[in-house]
Amino acid sequence: MSRQVPDLTPRVVTLGTAGGPRWWTGENAGKRSGIATAVVVGEATYLVDAGHGVGRQMMLANLPVSSLRGIFVTHLHSDHTIDLGSLAIFGLFTFGAGQHKIHLVGPGDRGALPPVSARATVPPSPVFPDNPTPGITGMFNHLMAAYATDLNDRILDSLRPSPFDYFVPQDIAIPAEAGYSPNGNPTPQGMEPFEIYSDELVTVTATLVEHPPIAPAFAFRFDTAAGSVTISGDTAPCENLVRLARGTDLLLHEAIDFDWVNKTYGGSSDGTGRASGDHHRKSHTSAAEAVELATRAGAGALALHHLVPGTTPLSVWQQAGADFAGDYYVPDDLDSIPFGHSASATRTMEEMVSAR
Repeated sequence: MSRQVPDLTPRVVTLGTAGGPRWWTGENAGKRSGIATAVVVGEATYLVDAGHGVGRQMMLANLPVSSLRGIFVTHLHSDHTIDLGSLAIFGLFTFGAGQHKIHLVGPGDRGALPPVSARATVPPSPVFPDNPTPGITGMFNHLMAAYATDLNDRILDSLRPSPFDYFVPQDIAIPAEAGYSPNGNPTPQGMEPFEIYSDELVTVTATLVEHPPIAPAFAFRFDTAAGSVTISGDTAPCENLVRLARGTDLLLHEAIDFDWVNKTYGGSSDGTGRASGDHHRKSHTSAAEAVELATRAGAGALALHHLVPGTTPLSVWQQAGADFAGDYYVPDDLDSIPFGHSASATRTMEEMVSAR
């Protein structure tokens, strides 16, 4: 009697496709949730970033939190992490007997504050100066500490589990030979991608990308038996990203509408507006630049996400696709994009089963 082999055709689900630490308002608003992407292989889910609404989006996509094997955070800006706490705490109520651990993998402590903007007339004071740049482990611990009253009520009175029973935070260790320094060399050029996670379904590699002033900022690549997907995180055009994405089946790349940047901040007379415009111009990528990067990497398909602003009309993003030779997507929230070939995945899974 032959054993039924699960369908391991990999796909991504674009849970949330908007970037930026805000709820977008105005025309076309409300159509895009905060940035979050699920890489799905069989019944296993790997989440990249946890923007606002991620838990609800997972439920709408029929991807239970209990299916998560890992959560991978590209960088610690709030639009990528704002619902990490709710995912961990509300997720507890979806777990049954035999729930596996969920790895939470992301940047470590920056180790130094970023430089002050040249637009500042008076140097601003940082918050929490005694601990100003916690990494993903510190962030998770602080989030759970903030909810200690709730958690301890449920642990002691309702005999619920602790988030620490299931969520395992892990700071990404950057190889020393890369020459990384948060202020001196935040994006070492020519660095080799390095492995940060693996199991029997995926291998995840990372590289440092260019998103000043935050550091470190990562892009991730997921390789499966059937194909690969690379997720840029937030970045300006970056050679490290091209190297990581070389020959990938699908590249998900951030995109910003620089016409919106110029309209919003170009005529600003105050330091905050000018500094915000500076940040967008040095830290992000246009749709046309994303097409160029994907072409140079030899990506089979390109999808734009982390769209800023989240209200830009679809036609603006679609225009750049004419210059890309492969499949080109501007996905909505909850779209599913397959990558790889199911026949290859099935053969490989059969080999895995027979080898056990």
